Amino acid sequence: MNIEPAQPTIKNPPEQFAGDVWLDPIARPHEGDQRMAVSTVRFAPGARTAWHFHARGQYLRVTQGVARFGGRDGKIIDVHPGETLYTPPGEHHWHAAAPGCFMEHIAMIENADDPDDTTTWLEHITDDEYNGTA
Repeated sequence: MNIEPAQPTIKNPPEQFAGDVWLDPIARPHEGDQRMAVSTVRFAPGARTAWHFHARGQYLRVTQGVARFGGRDGKIIDVHPGETLYTPPGEHHWHAAAPGCFMEHIAMIENADDPDDTTTWLEHITDDEYNGTA
Protein backbone atom coordinates (compact mmCIF):
# COMPACT_ATOMS: atom_id res chain seq x y z
CA MET A 1 0.00 0.00 0.00
CA ASN A 2 1.04 3.54 -0.65
CA ILE A 3 -0.21 6.96 0.44
CA GLU A 4 -0.04 9.21 -2.58
CA PRO A 5 1.47 12.64 -1.88
CA ALA A 6 -0.65 15.67 -2.74
CA GLN A 7 0.20 17.14 -6.13
CA PRO A 8 0.24 20.88 -6.84
CA THR A 9 -2.82 22.46 -8.44
CA ILE A 10 -2.30 23.09 -12.16
CA LYS A 11 -3.93 25.93 -14.08
CA ASN A 12 -5.14 24.51 -17.38
CA PRO A 13 -3.66 26.03 -20.57
CA PRO A 14 -5.49 28.69 -22.63
CA GLU A 15 -4.96 26.62 -25.78
CA GLN A 16 -7.49 24.10 -24.39
CA PHE A 17 -9.58 26.18 -21.95
CA ALA A 18 -11.26 29.59 -21.95
CA GLY A 19 -11.49 31.28 -18.56
CA ASP A 20 -9.94 30.07 -15.33
CA VAL A 21 -9.84 26.28 -14.88
CA TRP A 22 -7.69 24.42 -12.33
CA LEU A 23 -6.84 20.72 -12.07
CA ASP A 24 -5.82 18.67 -9.02
CA PRO A 25 -4.49 15.22 -9.92
CA ILE A 26 -5.91 12.40 -7.78
CA ALA A 27 -4.62 9.21 -9.43
CA ARG A 28 -2.28 8.37 -12.29
CA PRO A 29 -1.03 5.01 -13.60
CA HIS A 30 1.95 3.50 -11.74
CA GLU A 31 2.39 0.24 -13.64
CA GLY A 32 2.70 -0.38 -17.39
CA ASP A 33 -0.72 -2.07 -17.69
CA GLN A 34 -2.62 0.57 -15.68
CA ARG A 35 -4.67 3.20 -17.56
CA MET A 36 -6.87 5.02 -15.02
CA ALA A 37 -6.39 8.76 -14.45
CA VAL A 38 -8.57 10.76 -12.06
CA SER A 39 -8.54 14.51 -11.34
CA THR A 40 -10.66 17.14 -9.65
CA VAL A 41 -11.28 20.05 -12.04
CA ARG A 42 -12.61 23.45 -10.94
CA PHE A 43 -14.11 26.00 -13.35
CA ALA A 44 -14.74 29.69 -12.67
CA PRO A 45 -18.21 30.92 -13.77
CA GLY A 46 -18.52 30.64 -17.56
CA ALA A 47 -15.09 28.97 -17.96
CA ARG A 48 -15.05 26.17 -20.53
CA THR A 49 -13.02 23.62 -22.40
CA ALA A 50 -12.36 23.70 -26.11
CA TRP A 51 -14.02 21.03 -28.25
CA HIS A 52 -12.33 17.69 -27.66
CA PHE A 53 -12.83 13.93 -27.57
CA HIS A 54 -11.34 10.96 -25.70
CA ALA A 55 -10.00 7.72 -27.16
CA ARG A 56 -11.67 5.60 -24.46
CA GLY A 57 -14.45 7.92 -23.26
CA GLN A 58 -14.75 9.82 -20.00
CA TYR A 59 -16.84 9.98 -16.82
CA LEU A 60 -17.42 13.33 -15.13
CA ARG A 61 -18.97 13.42 -11.64
CA VAL A 62 -20.23 16.89 -10.73
CA THR A 63 -19.50 17.68 -7.08
CA GLN A 64 -20.30 21.43 -6.87
CA GLY A 65 -22.13 24.04 -8.91
CA VAL A 66 -23.80 23.40 -12.25
CA ALA A 67 -21.89 21.89 -15.17
CA ARG A 68 -22.85 22.61 -18.75
CA PHE A 69 -22.03 20.12 -21.51
CA GLY A 70 -22.46 20.43 -25.24
CA GLY A 71 -22.15 18.21 -28.29
CA ARG A 72 -21.92 18.80 -32.03
CA ASP A 73 -25.72 18.49 -32.31
CA GLY A 74 -26.01 21.82 -30.43
CA LYS A 75 -27.83 20.28 -27.45
CA ILE A 76 -26.86 21.67 -24.03
CA ILE A 77 -27.08 19.48 -20.92
CA ASP A 78 -26.89 20.93 -17.39
CA VAL A 79 -25.61 18.47 -14.79
CA HIS A 80 -25.96 18.98 -11.04
CA PRO A 81 -24.01 17.78 -7.99
CA GLY A 82 -24.28 14.03 -7.50
CA GLU A 83 -24.90 13.37 -11.20
CA THR A 84 -22.36 11.69 -13.50
CA LEU A 85 -22.05 12.33 -17.22
CA TYR A 86 -20.54 9.65 -19.47
CA THR A 87 -19.10 10.65 -22.84
CA PRO A 88 -18.40 7.68 -25.16
CA PRO A 89 -15.11 7.22 -27.03
CA GLY A 90 -14.69 9.60 -29.96
CA GLU A 91 -17.69 11.84 -29.14
CA HIS A 92 -16.88 15.52 -29.70
CA HIS A 93 -17.95 17.58 -26.69
CA TRP A 94 -17.09 20.44 -24.34
CA HIS A 95 -17.76 21.10 -20.66
CA ALA A 96 -18.05 24.29 -18.65
CA ALA A 97 -19.36 26.00 -15.57
CA ALA A 98 -22.86 27.37 -16.08
CA PRO A 99 -23.12 31.17 -16.06
CA GLY A 100 -22.88 32.78 -12.65
CA CYS A 101 -21.50 29.85 -10.64
CA PHE A 102 -18.30 27.97 -9.99
CA MET A 103 -18.34 24.28 -10.92
CA GLU A 104 -16.26 21.32 -9.83
CA HIS A 105 -16.20 17.81 -11.26
CA ILE A 106 -14.15 14.69 -10.86
CA ALA A 107 -12.81 13.57 -14.25
CA MET A 108 -12.22 9.84 -14.69
CA ILE A 109 -10.53 8.67 -17.85
CA GLU A 110 -8.74 5.63 -19.19
CA ASN A 111 -5.53 6.46 -21.04
CA ALA A 112 -5.04 5.34 -24.65
CA ASP A 113 -2.24 2.91 -25.54
CA ASP A 114 -0.18 6.03 -26.23
CA PRO A 115 -1.09 8.46 -23.41
CA ASP A 116 -0.62 11.38 -25.84
CA ASP A 117 -3.65 10.06 -27.79
CA THR A 118 -5.96 9.95 -24.73
CA THR A 119 -7.56 13.36 -25.44
CA THR A 120 -7.64 15.10 -28.81
CA TRP A 121 -8.12 18.87 -28.49
CA LEU A 122 -9.93 20.83 -31.19
CA GLU A 123 -11.10 24.44 -31.70
CA HIS A 124 -12.48 26.68 -28.95
CA ILE A 125 -16.25 26.84 -28.60
CA THR A 126 -18.06 30.05 -29.44
CA ASP A 127 -20.24 32.07 -27.07
CA ASP A 128 -23.25 30.99 -29.16
CA GLU A 129 -22.34 27.30 -28.69
CA TYR A 130 -21.93 27.86 -24.94
CA ASN A 131 -25.29 29.63 -24.76
CA GLY A 132 -27.09 27.07 -26.94
CA THR A 133 -27.91 29.64 -29.62
CA ALA A 134 -25.54 28.47 -32.38
